[in-house]
Amino acid sequence: MTVLASQPQLSDLQAVPRHVAIIMDGNGRWAQQRGKIRTMGHRAGVDAVRRTVEAAADLGIEYLTLYGFSTENWKRPESEVSDLMGLLRLFIKRELATLHKNGVRIRIIGDRSRFDDDICVLLDNSEERTQDNTRLNLTIALSYGARAEITDAVRQIAQRVAKGEIQPNAIDEKMVEAHLETAGTPDPDLLIRTSGEQRISNFLLWQSAYTEFVFDQVLWPDFGREHLEKAIEKFSERERRFGAII
Repeated sequence: MTVLASQPQLSDLQAVPRHVAIIMDGNGRWAQQRGKIRTMGHRAGVDAVRRTVEAAADLGIEYLTLYGFSTENWKRPESEVSDLMGLLRLFIKRELATLHKNGVRIRIIGDRSRFDDDICVLLDNSEERTQDNTRLNLTIALSYGARAEITDAVRQIAQRVAKGEIQPNAIDEKMVEAHLETAGTPDPDLLIRTSGEQRISNFLLWQSAYTEFVFDQVLWPDFGREHLEKAIEKFSERERRFGAII
């Protein structure tokens, strides 16, 4: 596990972001480095999810969005996808009660049409059961792709125009945002990607227009509170201008 030289205490964090998004990358490489099959990396990644959710709530982060499974991930070997679906089922069944008890509200974004019926039921139940919780808003992106999300939003707006509900000149950024799956959630202040890769892989493309990025070398299964705090420390040192001159 990567050990950071200096771990800031909560009192040292000057600006805790309201919304943190994370691309959880590196499960496969973590397993490979240890001579294990990729499945073991995904299982270890589930533990990192648990640690990160707990840390985010403790640090006062209001919104946490995790990129759990992309639309492109369906192209992986069938055996790996099957195992990932099994882990998803297991995670919801084992963790839902604890998340609910700890005041975590769950929201799922992405195309659910490719999931088995029992998984869809689990996802629906997790959202319904936790809908009144307020300590932490946890969004999990599953079978998600930002281009597909934006395309679907444009399609919905076009259908409304065709029906005469709105005029084309009434379309603005707020209208587009209202048709995205993340409607009602503030844009991420900070986006973290693990494993050292420096790209956002079709994740929250619209929402990340003015997001601060931190790319961490740590592989996702090793990610913990100290890495989250270090990323927040970097975030607090930056001057956010949103395109303006200050």
